[in-house]
Amino acid sequence: MKPQGRGFRGLGLLLLACLLVTGCQTVYYQAWEKFGKEKRDLLKDNVKDARNEQEQAAEQFKDALTRLKEMYGFQGGNLEKAYDKLKADYDRSASRAKAVSSRVEKVEQIATDLFAEWEAEIKNMSNDRLSANSRAQLRQTREKYESLHASMKKAESSMQPVLKQFQDQVLYLKHNLNAQAIGSLKGEAVDIEKEIQRLIKDVNASIAEADAFIQGME
Repeated sequence: MKPQGRGFRGLGLLLLACLLVTGCQTVYYQAWEKFGKEKRDLLKDNVKDARNEQEQAAEQFKDALTRLKEMYGFQGGNLEKAYDKLKADYDRSASRAKAVSSRVEKVEQIATDLFAEWEAEIKNMSNDRLSANSRAQLRQTREKYESLHASMKKAESSMQPVLKQFQDQVLYLKHNLNAQAIGSLKGEAVDIEKEIQRLIKDVNASIAEADAFIQGME
């Protein structure tokens, strides 16, 4: 990556961190406007990022399920090493889930500010026909966003039951690091696999909503 590209990306990350700090939103938007990006552009970009975060989280949960199945089939060897790998998968899954939540929060903030600005600007329009058209477009965009938002929140919330079950199993193995403990967890495999399948379904639905929303803003 070119130095200029790294600098631009660094600025973007700093501004994203700034976005959710009270009183900092104005600075965030003003800085991006210098690069020709309005709130509409920022919303679209962050929806894309949220979609990508969800995809990566889903893949990580799939990897974690694979690790669990390997643990259930443990036939001997270094049990502590196998546990360490499982714990690492749990930590990565938790980190991915947190990244999804953070990105959804950014989408929510930008959408709120975009719609508030849009409403205020319509009130300043003197042409009744143009203002009516703009209000109709705002209503349509808001409806599409609300559908997207509901889908994103559903996918986000579906990660928590999986994480909870995963954490329970990791902690149980930590407390009882032996083959007998692994055997007692095999019965839990069906439940956690169902939760992960539900998670994947919700993420895929959210990704489809995001793609449709982004396409509508092109």
